[in-house]
Amino acid sequence: MFFFYNRLDTDDRRRYFIVGSVILEIVTPVFRQRLEKDYNSKGLGCLQDFINSKPVIHILFHLRHTNIKCCVDTTNCRNRRKLPLNYSQWDLLYTENPGPPKHHCHCLYTVNNIKLDDFDITLASLILLNCCNLTPNEETLIKELREFKNNYLSHNTKGAITEKEYQTLWNDLMTRVLQLDPSKQDDFIRIQNRPLDDSLCNKYFVCLLDIHKKLEEISDKLSSTADILTAMNINNGQSNVELFTKLEEILQYVRWQSSKVKTDRQVIKQQHKIQSYKLGQSIFTLHHQTDLTSVVGDDWCDVTDIVMMDDGRLVMCLPKQRRLLICNTDGSQVDSIDVQGKPLYVTAVNNSTVAVTLWSECIEMYDIHNKLKLKSISVPGMRLWRESGITTINNKLVVGGDNRLLIIDHQTGEVVQTIQTDCHPDRLHGSGDRIFYCDGYYYYFKNINTNNKLYWYSYTDDRHHTLTLPSRPRSMTTLQDGSLYVVCEDGSVQHVSSDGKQYKPVKTLQSTALCDGIHYNLTQRKLVTKHDNHVTVYSEI
Repeated sequence: MFFFYNRLDTDDRRRYFIVGSVILEIVTPVFRQRLEKDYNSKGLGCLQDFINSKPVIHILFHLRHTNIKCCVDTTNCRNRRKLPLNYSQWDLLYTENPGPPKHHCHCLYTVNNIKLDDFDITLASLILLNCCNLTPNEETLIKELREFKNNYLSHNTKGAITEKEYQTLWNDLMTRVLQLDPSKQDDFIRIQNRPLDDSLCNKYFVCLLDIHKKLEEISDKLSSTADILTAMNINNGQSNVELFTKLEEILQYVRWQSSKVKTDRQVIKQQHKIQSYKLGQSIFTLHHQTDLTSVVGDDWCDVTDIVMMDDGRLVMCLPKQRRLLICNTDGSQVDSIDVQGKPLYVTAVNNSTVAVTLWSECIEMYDIHNKLKLKSISVPGMRLWRESGITTINNKLVVGGDNRLLIIDHQTGEVVQTIQTDCHPDRLHGSGDRIFYCDGYYYYFKNINTNNKLYWYSYTDDRHHTLTLPSRPRSMTTLQDGSLYVVCEDGSVQHVSSDGKQYKPVKTLQSTALCDGIHYNLTQRKLVTKHDNHVTVYSEI
């Protein structure tokens, strides 16, 4: 990707890259963490509950819409002259449900399946300042940091910062951030010493430049770069090849983002239409089977875990070969990432990142698109053997320890919560406000301890629950309606109701070959199972 600032001084570009990295890698996560702290303090278990709460949706509704009186709470309606919440931000947060003609109120909207990682600095700060309980100092710092981004980056079309400007802004930026979160001192040192990465700098340039917001509003009506220049009142005689190239790149980015948003909306609308499944009913049909023996070997434990990403790619742990295997659902386009240790369990963190447990007290995170190791997190107390397991919940990582669940902030690497359990939690699976697991103690004492219980911890009531199944659970996954598929030791797949009180076998998935891994992806609406080195993908009917 060739941007028109490529001929500028390399040091100026590096200074821009450093400041942009601070905004995207430090400030934005700090804002997200402060937002999470606020809704947790209010007893709300997840981000969706907070964004969907009546006070918040009412406030945000009037930050997007004007001259409207809500039927739910008319006395608190506010008519704002400016609407700081733009279309893309509102559509990211909410989906409109059918309602009476000419009726427009926040009661018609339902929160989308959003995560904290979806919030950029602008949206996070907007919600913090309007919907959260901040101290006067926090409010001032958040406003100043948001203005900092606008003043130095959002309108910086050169993608460069001079040395004189950098000398004054760097100390101001660092001072404000450390007042919000003093623990970020080491992150500043790390970023300040990093070399220029042109590819990442280009990516940050697009993310930080406000021009893409303007293009987003008009992109559906534009067919070429010339249209963009006209819409922006740019004189064609003043433009050049570099500018055209840059605008084309941004337009492609905007179209890609718009396409992604539309796809997400379709998935969300489908979710609202889905009614509860009848336990044991036929839900999936065979899509593809892949034998990976030629790739990974013929030992039963060559593939220990598997996850399907939102783009449909499969990521598998190969501990003996010390690598992660990546391929399409049909087994094509095989790629891999080398791992220094032995990867055992894997979970998706976002669309491009996975977290992996190693055969040690360690978690590593990888960017599967660029095949890069992002970070390594030491977790004292994490189980050292195959029973460790890993999942995500509320944008946090969860691993198993001895009679406890460890909740980890993957951005800071800290264990932020420890939940005591009655067994050694294994085969973890997070869904909604619940963490499901089974008893890993069984592996060492098969003859004297046959524990057929499915366990789960619920944040809603802060309690552990159990359901006794016909055989020991080995793996579990959540379907669209909140019910679960649980693979058991006897080879059966049990369909467990969303309330965890009933179950029935899924006859269409029973097999004499023991399935030892199962995962459902909501975006793809596909189910993937693993038996030794054989992978089977099912499509939802």
